[in-house]
Amino acid sequence: MSEDKTQSKKKNDRLINAVLAGILVLGLGLLVYPTFANWWNSFHQSRAVASYMKAVANLDPEEYDKVISEAEAYNGRLAMTGILWHMDAAQLEEYNRILDITGTGIMGYIDIPKASVTLPIYHGSDEAVLQVAVGHLEGTSLPVGGASSHCVVTGHRGLPSARLFTDIDKLVKGDTFTISVMNRTLTYEVDDIHIVEPTDLSNISITQNQDYCTLVTCTPYGINSHRLLVRGKRTENAAGTANVTADAMQLKPVYVAPLVATPMLFVLLLGILIKTRKPKPKKEGDSHGE
Repeated sequence: MSEDKTQSKKKNDRLINAVLAGILVLGLGLLVYPTFANWWNSFHQSRAVASYMKAVANLDPEEYDKVISEAEAYNGRLAMTGILWHMDAAQLEEYNRILDITGTGIMGYIDIPKASVTLPIYHGSDEAVLQVAVGHLEGTSLPVGGASSHCVVTGHRGLPSARLFTDIDKLVKGDTFTISVMNRTLTYEVDDIHIVEPTDLSNISITQNQDYCTLVTCTPYGINSHRLLVRGKRTENAAGTANVTADAMQLKPVYVAPLVATPMLFVLLLGILIKTRKPKPKKEGDSHGE
């Protein structure tokens, strides 16, 4: 074999090795990313909740009472006017100020045992918020409870980087979730589940003398053409009977990544086996006159 052919073969071997190494790194990255990213987001969500709780603990009684009174007065006005779907600049400024004791936009946190998540609740439903946490829908009642109030909390599902509301379709009638604002922990028992068009707002209006909180996310998974509404009614009793389920189907990102990565790793393994396979020794007389 000539020297040029030898050098060319070595270059091809290095190129093949580089391609196989790249496939390996990419495949392992796809396998690890959802788990790591979700852990990382959960870590920061936990820190945000802990910082909020510390800020609440450091409030003096007068400031605490003032914050709660402002939120209750805000809800009282909404009970008379209805949900504010179109807020002007002054109304938006007031909304963003109330309950924001940390200056970060957090107004409390939600705990959903059935979905195994505890998430900070931020003012508003901007995409920047929904990528890392859940948001309170502007114009709806603030999550401090009270008669004739209806708080709406919205979140994404199916993100590869965070679970968020991915599993709220597991909630059924009788399940409970809690919302903690300041030193108050409000328990809501799921009493209604609907899948509606994105423009259908009839199920999140304020009902006189009722204390509701509705969780909202997109459905079905990957299509997001409708909205899943899981409504809870304020209760002091956490017991309940599960009897109604949401009909949305989903495939978790943690399952999607291995489905993509496994064929890539298989190709890598096959390439390594082919490359490292030893050639069969030539039998005597097979040189054909070479």
